[in-house]
Amino acid sequence: MDIETIFSIGNTLVLPFWLLMIFMPYWSWTQRIIGSPWVAAPWAVLYLILIVPQFVGLIGVLTNPSAVGVGAAMATPEAATVAWFHFLAFDLFVGRWIFLDNQENKISAWILGPILFITLMAGPIGYLAYLIAKSVQQAQRS
Repeated sequence: MDIETIFSIGNTLVLPFWLLMIFMPYWSWTQRIIGSPWVAAPWAVLYLILIVPQFVGLIGVLTNPSAVGVGAAMATPEAATVAWFHFLAFDLFVGRWIFLDNQENKISAWILGPILFITLMAGPIGYLAYLIAKSVQQAQRS
């Protein structure tokens, strides 16, 4: 299977989880699926499978990173796919954490949905947006 197909499959398979959290947060199946700690595991496994053959070549960049070194290491479709699967796994992990943490905080789905979408598109910004929304919610309750 070529790298473009693997990249495309990874993107396609992650979307249902995000769609469940964003558009069907109160459905019992969403709660069960997203409640599983294994939800991001497939992308972690794919990451592992993809990085192992490249690991020896990346060890120098990983142990002594620099912008130039990381940029050069990401210059191939294979390395970009490895990095992308890293993003997919961790963004989904963070999105899942936000979703589950919000079970207790009860931020409106109208606010949480866009925050989860931002997390899908730009994980750290979505995480920060959730922390701000959670802080505002908690301040309003006090």
